[in-house]
Order: sequence, then structure tokens, then C-alpha cells
Amino acid sequence: MANLKEIKLQIGSVKNTQKTTKAMKLVSSAKLTRTRQLSEQAKSYATKINDVLSDIAARVSKVQDEGNIGRAFVPNDNPKTVDIVFVTADKGLCGGFNMATIKTVSKIKAEQEAKGATVRLRAVGRKGVDFFNFQGVELDQTVSDLSSAPDYDRAADFIKDVVEDFRNEKTDKVIVVYNGFLNMLTQEIRVRELLPISLENVEASETESMLDIEPDDDEEVLDELTGKYIDFNMYFGLIDSLAAEHSARMQAMEAATKNAKEKVDSLTVEYNKARQAAITTELIEIISGVESLK
Repeated sequence: MANLKEIKLQIGSVKNTQKTTKAMKLVSSAKLTRTRQLSEQAKSYATKINDVLSDIAARVSKVQDEGNIGRAFVPNDNPKTVDIVFVTADKGLCGGFNMATIKTVSKIKAEQEAKGATVRLRAVGRKGVDFFNFQGVELDQTVSDLSSAPDYDRAADFIKDVVEDFRNEKTDKVIVVYNGFLNMLTQEIRVRELLPISLENVEASETESMLDIEPDDDEEVLDELTGKYIDFNMYFGLIDSLAAEHSARMQAMEAATKNAKEKVDSLTVEYNKARQAAITTELIEIISGVESLK
């Protein structure tokens, strides 16, 4: 059994850790509240731009031969080259948040390569970059300090090269993967095919449209909207991932705080037992000494 001084030092150390994890939980909770508000605002805008894009794309598709409205809207079930854009956190201490994304990316990569496709990885977030670098997997594009502080202009700048490669037919499909916010207790892996843009179940309205534009302007408006759609969906993915990161870290710190309390309780019991044993030993020594003097 450890001596009293060692146990007391352990109790102090665990209590200090408990204070730290409790403070980190409170910080993550406050950050989550702010990020959720931003996420809800961004989601409303993303939904509207997606609706407008679908409306215009369907209208253009209807007047084009065989629905050919550009490579960005042509489905490709057998891509030769696939870009996987994935988002992880810049920091740890958030449970299995980052590993869930990494496992999904690895799975999709293996599936696409099994079909004969060449897969290129583009990473946002230090944790994902560090993991694949350690595994010896080549990353075509990386950026740090973006997942922890989402910025629209930086998100658009990051995704620009991905879009250009797709337009220049260097890639045939773009898949975005990140761990998104579902609720305060749950995160959910999001896997989206950013390009080509799916028009399934979308039909152009015969009687009314969301926009009042001339038919000749449709393609120009569609091209502009496509760029906005891609940029903003990348930005929204970063915000959604950040909200999920704060949620995951809040849960991880709550669990760590609970475990620290249980450890302190356990060490306190051990300390009391050791103290009682020390007192008993001293009493026995005193009694033995008295008896020897008789």
C-alpha cells in the first residue's frame, strides 16, 4: 500500500485535473451555444440557395438537349478520379470525434479504389493531417486553423482548386466528409457528393419560379449559383463540424470530470485506510513498549 504522502499527492493531482476538465467543459458549452446560433443562420441560407439552384438547374435542363446542362450536373457512377475533402478538428480531447471521420474517409477511399478509381485526399484540420501523414498517405491539399475558426473567404479559397480540377476534368467526383452536429449528445457523420450536383426528384415548375429571369440568362445565373452553392456548402460544413466538435469535447470533459471525482473518492478511501493502518501500527508499538517496561 502506498504511503500517506504519496496518496495525498495523487489526490491533489487528480483534483487539479478535475478543475481543468470542468473548466474546459464550461468553455466548450459556451462556444457550442455561439456556434449553434451561427450554424442555424447558415443552414437557413444554405437551404434557400440549394432550392434556388435546383429550380434554375431544372429549368435549364428542360430546354437543353438530353438535359445536358454542364458537367457539374451530369451523374457519374464510374469516376476515374475522386477527390475526398474531409474536415477534422485542430485539437484533441473530444473523444472519438476525429477518429470517426478518419475511419469514414479510409472506408470510402478503400471502396473507391476497389472500383478502380484514383483517390485524392484534401484535409481540413490538423488531426486528420497528422494521422494520414503518420500512416504515410499522401495528401494533395491541407489547411490548418480553418476548422477551429471557419471563415467564408478561406473556405471558398480552399475549395477553389477542387472545383477547378473538376471543371478541367482532372477529377470526376468530389465527396465531402465531416462529423456534423445532430444534437447536444450526438454527432453524425455527413457524407455528401458535392460534385456532380444531384438533381434527383427536382422538377422545373410550369406555373411559377423562384426567380424572375430571362431564359437566355439562365445558364449564366446557374453558373454563378453553382459557385456560391459549392463555396457556402463547404463553409456550412466547417461550421457544422465545429458545433459537433464542441459538443463532443463537452461530453468528453464531462466524462473526464466524473471519472476524476470517482478517482478522488477511491483515493480518499485508500488514504483513510492507510491512515487507520498507520495509527493502528503506532498504537501496537506503544502498547508493546509499555508491556516491555513492566
